[in-house]
Amino acid sequence: MNQQKPRIAVVSPFLDKQHGTERPVVEWLNRAADSFDIYIYSQQIEGLDMSRMVWRRIPKIPGPHLLRYIWWFAANHAWRAWDKQFRGRVPDLVYSPGINCFDADIISVHIMFAELLRRNLHSMRLAEHSWREWPRLLHRRLYYKLILKLERGIYPDPEVSLLVISRRVSRGLQQFYGRQDPSAVVYFGLDREAFNPQRRSDLRVVARRQLHLPDDEFVLLLIGNDWLNKGLPLLLEAMSLLRELPLHLLVVGQDDFLPYQALIREKALSGRVRFLPPRKDVEYYYAAADAYAGPSKEDALPLPPAEAMACGLPVIVTTQCGVAEIIVDGENGLVMQDALDVADLASKVKRLYEDRDARERLGEKAAETAQQYDWNRSGREFVDLLQEALRKKNLAASRRTSLQREL
Repeated sequence: MNQQKPRIAVVSPFLDKQHGTERPVVEWLNRAADSFDIYIYSQQIEGLDMSRMVWRRIPKIPGPHLLRYIWWFAANHAWRAWDKQFRGRVPDLVYSPGINCFDADIISVHIMFAELLRRNLHSMRLAEHSWREWPRLLHRRLYYKLILKLERGIYPDPEVSLLVISRRVSRGLQQFYGRQDPSAVVYFGLDREAFNPQRRSDLRVVARRQLHLPDDEFVLLLIGNDWLNKGLPLLLEAMSLLRELPLHLLVVGQDDFLPYQALIREKALSGRVRFLPPRKDVEYYYAAADAYAGPSKEDALPLPPAEAMACGLPVIVTTQCGVAEIIVDGENGLVMQDALDVADLASKVKRLYEDRDARERLGEKAAETAQQYDWNRSGREFVDLLQEALRKKNLAASRRTSLQREL
C-alpha cells in the first residue's frame, strides 16, 4: 500500500451488499481506496476489493445478539490496540457505521435508536404478547437500551464528525442529542444496471413463474430486517381489510417469521403471505412484484424502496422513512403521514390495485427520480467528508498542542 496516503481504520461487525446499512459502506469504501489506506476491523466481509485494503478479522462468539454485540465492541478495541502497540498501525482516522466503538472520529448514522425505541416501546410491552415471546422481547429491549446509552455518550460530542444518510436523521440528532452543527447528508446510490425498468421487465415472467404467482394476483413486496419496525404488522392489518382483493405479500429478510404466523391466521391471510430469504440478485423480487409497501415506523434511508423506484415499481412509504425526502406524494410515489394509519395504507394499496394507469404513471416517475442517484456520486461525497473529518481532527490536535505549549 502507498503509505503516503492517510490511514483509515474502519470498524464494522460485518460488511456486505445484502444489508441496507452495510451496502452503502461497501460502495463508499471501494471508492475511497484511491484516497486512503484502509484497514478494516470486522468479523465478516463480502463485496469489497480486498486487493486494495487490509482486513483484520475479529472472531465471532456464539450466543444471543446482545452478548455477541458486547463481545464485538470490546474485541475490536483490543485488536486495534494490539495493532497500534505492536504493529505500529496508528490510524489517522477511525470511521464507524453506527455505534461500534468509543473512539470514532467520524460516524455514519444510518438509524437512531433513540427514535426507534420511542416508536417501538409500546409494541414491545410484555402485556401485548404471549409469554412465549417474552425472552425475545426482553432481549430486544435490553439491546436497544444499551445502544441508546452509547448514543447518548457519543453523538453529542462535537469532536465526532457525523455523516447522515437523510435530512430526517440530521433533525433527529438535533432533537435528541443537541447537535447544532449541521450533519453532512450523503444520499444512497443505486446500481443502474441491476435496477431499471427494462431489467424488471426481462425478469418478470421467470420470477412470477418460479414463485408460483398467478398473473391475476396483485403482489406486494416488503424487503428488510426488523419487520416490526418496517411495519409488517400494519401491512398485514391492511391486507385483512382488503381480503376481497387477490393480494399476495412477499416478505424478504432474515427475521423470525414465527411470531407473525398467529397474526396471519387471525386475519385469515394464510396462503397469501410468503417469507423468503434474501438473495444477491434482489431485482428478482422487484420483478415479481406489482408494488412496494414499506410502512416503516422509523427508517433513515432504506435502500429497498429506492431500488423498487429505480425498477419502476410504485412505492408506498411513510414520512418516517428517509426515502420520502425524494418523493412527491401522488407524483412519483405515495406517502403516508401516519405510520400507524391502517385505513390510509389499505386505501393506498387499493388505489394501486384498481388504477392501472396511476400505477404505471407513478412507477415511471419513480424510475426517473431514482436514476438521479448513483454510487460514484455518493462515493465522492463520502471521500470529501472523510477528508474534512481528517482536517478537523488535525486542526483540533494542533490547537491542543499550541495550548499545551502556552501552559
